[in-house]
Amino acid sequence: MKKIGVLTGGGDCPGLNPVIRGVVRKALKHDIDVLGFRSGWRGLLKNEHKLLDLQAISGILHRGGTILGTSRTNPYHGEQEDVQSNLNAIKQTFESNNLDALVAIGGEDTLGVANKLCQDGFNVVGVPKTIDNDLSATDFTFGFDTSVNIAMEAIDRLHSTAESHSRVIVVEIMGRHAGWITLHAGLAGGADVILIPEQPYDLNEVVGAIKRRYNRKNFSIVAVSEGAIEKSADMVTQDTEIDAFGHVKLGGVGEILAKKIEKQTGFETRHVVLGHIQRGGSPTAFDRVLGLRFGVKAVELILNSDFGKMTSLSGNAIVAVPLADGVGTLKTVDHDLYDLAKNFFD
Repeated sequence: MKKIGVLTGGGDCPGLNPVIRGVVRKALKHDIDVLGFRSGWRGLLKNEHKLLDLQAISGILHRGGTILGTSRTNPYHGEQEDVQSNLNAIKQTFESNNLDALVAIGGEDTLGVANKLCQDGFNVVGVPKTIDNDLSATDFTFGFDTSVNIAMEAIDRLHSTAESHSRVIVVEIMGRHAGWITLHAGLAGGADVILIPEQPYDLNEVVGAIKRRYNRKNFSIVAVSEGAIEKSADMVTQDTEIDAFGHVKLGGVGEILAKKIEKQTGFETRHVVLGHIQRGGSPTAFDRVLGLRFGVKAVELILNSDFGKMTSLSGNAIVAVPLADGVGTLKTVDHDLYDLAKNFFD
């Protein structure tokens, strides 16, 4: 084993740089060079990379984002001839750089590509990354803790302005198909209503909860996932355009919900969209340590030729699980946990 590659794909996420640092430090301990490929799978396709030595990773532990850049490039997108051309390009990149293996850091889409590449004969291991915490086969993903804390702090701040103006404030939080961030941030921040994609909501119930609360408090906070759906309605999207992985842009549910609440209650209502604020800034201590542990474990998998696996947090242990297990189905909020949260509504 002489040289490995590493890339970061999909949305940026607090904790990516700690993973890169963990990969490089562990690899150098075994005299393995590390090439960092720029902009996710695009860098692998175009053979765009830089050598990651100690100088390159100095001072990155506390930095948000990724020093390698990222993109939503999908090598398996397009016609069969396009896919084959991409696979040939990836093979050429491996061969021209004498790569023994690749560490792919990403979410469902990025690791889905990693899994397919393994099936096509490439030596790849994965590191799960998503602020949404919706990847299966791991208790938590790095980035989630940071994003929850950011959303919680936003809710904390919104309490004071909502109370001062006797308003309802609807906070739109990231979460396409899974409401983990909204649920945790809403519970920790004392939101009065929490709405998540897994549980289509009844507008009359939301309005009723807010009205009941106004008998004792003159303000309310509603935490809503961007992918939350009103019963008998469709998911709210910004447009119909889809990316290379088949996703549409979400956004707007907070504004629509705020207007409906104000109309039915008569209470002044505002909406706030946290958006990419949840992705930015320094990772929490938890996410830094988890990222480092994941990075070290990824190199250990390579040293053991344990390809087709991804790192996983199980309890307090870092273990290896098949990539297919991590991307087969989304990990969503179960009914029992949401029922617990409902104890605190209104």
